Amino acid sequence: MSRPAWFTSLLKKGFPYRFFLAKLTRVPILREIMDYLFFEGDDIIYLPKDRVIQINQSLPAPGDMVLPSQVVEHFIKKATYHWIMNVCICRDSMQCTDYPIELGCLFLGEASLHINPQLGRRVTKKEALEHVKKCREAGLVHLVGRNKLDAVWLNVHPGNKLMSICSCCPCCCLWRMLPDLAPGIGAKVTTMPGVTITVTDACVGCGTCTNICFVNAIEVVENRATISEECRGCGRCADVCPQNAIEIAVDSDFVEKSINHMSELVDVT
Repeated sequence: MSRPAWFTSLLKKGFPYRFFLAKLTRVPILREIMDYLFFEGDDIIYLPKDRVIQINQSLPAPGDMVLPSQVVEHFIKKATYHWIMNVCICRDSMQCTDYPIELGCLFLGEASLHINPQLGRRVTKKEALEHVKKCREAGLVHLVGRNKLDAVWLNVHPGNKLMSICSCCPCCCLWRMLPDLAPGIGAKVTTMPGVTITVTDACVGCGTCTNICFVNAIEVVENRATISEECRGCGRCADVCPQNAIEIAVDSDFVEKSINHMSELVDVT
C-alpha cells in the first residue's frame, strides 16, 4: 500500500531537522540501524551540468559530443514506466523562492506504479524527457541512482525496480546533509565516474564558488579556492565562477561507464 498524502505533510514538517538526524548516524549503534532502514543498497551519482564540462579527449565532430544528461535520457528511453511527482518535496518543504517547486522528482521502473496517485502522475517517455529538460533549463542538477530513502517514504517495492532522478537546487536539496552523515553512508552519494575538477591559476580567491557548493567542499586558502574530497562534481562552482577558473572535465567514455554501473543496480524495464 502506498503512503497516504498526510504522511508527506508530516515529512515536510520534519524536513528542516534533516541535519540533526544526519548527525545521529555518527553514533555507532544508530548508524547501523539507520543505514539498514534508509540507506542500504544505495548508490547515487550527481551529473555535472552539460554546459560546464569538457571532454578529456578530442572528438571528431560536434554531433558526437557526449553529455551528462545523456545518462538520464538513456534510462528514460529504456524504462517502461515513468512517474513525475507534483512537487519537489525538498523545495516545497523549504518554500524555495529561487528554483521551481513544481519540478518534482522523476521515478522510473515498475515500483513507481505503486506511488500514491495524489502525489504525482504516470507520464510518457516524451513527457519525461521534456520534464528533465525543463529542470536543466531551470539550473537544477540531476541526481540519479538507487535511493532506498525514496522507496521507504513512498512505501514502494521492490527497491531494485525504482530509479530516482532528482533535480536538485543548491539551497534546499536533501543531500545538503552529506557533510553531517557518517562517512560510510555519505560515500554512497558519489561523483560521476570519470569526472575531474581543477582550479586553475586564473583563480583570484573571490569566494563566489564557496557560496554555491551544497556540500561545503570548497574553501579559500591563501587567496585560492581549494576543493576537498567531499566534492560530488555537480558543476555549480564552475558555472558561477566569474573568472572561469574552475574546470570540470570528463573522460570520453563517462556516459557508458555511468550507464553500465546504474544498470547493474536498478532494472527500469
